[in-house]
Amino acid sequence: MSAKKSVEAGDSLSELFDALRHVYRRRILMTVAQQNSQDEDDITSESIADGNDDALEHLQLELYHIHLPKLADAGFIDWDRDSGVITRGPRFGEIEPLLRLMHNHQDELPDDWP
Repeated sequence: MSAKKSVEAGDSLSELFDALRHVYRRRILMTVAQQNSQDEDDITSESIADGNDDALEHLQLELYHIHLPKLADAGFIDWDRDSGVITRGPRFGEIEPLLRLMHNHQDELPDDWP
């Protein structure tokens, strides 16, 4: 394997872990994994923000300015800003095995890992 391929693979893995680094992004991806088409309103529900009103308000701000754009730019989701529909993006297949692994071993992961 050439050094260039190794760096590219490392960069890709780092990008996957970066997408999973924040609890809101993990929850968004897990929600989309469970049901491909989601509405923004479902993503901003109390299930993502843990029912905390302050967290819900904070989530709504971060969602539109940080988390959805980051996941969409990476290609893990497609986000139609006009309709509010969120679906699996062209690169969702790259992150799906990690999501499946997290789901299958959720009892072994820290509490903030959905």
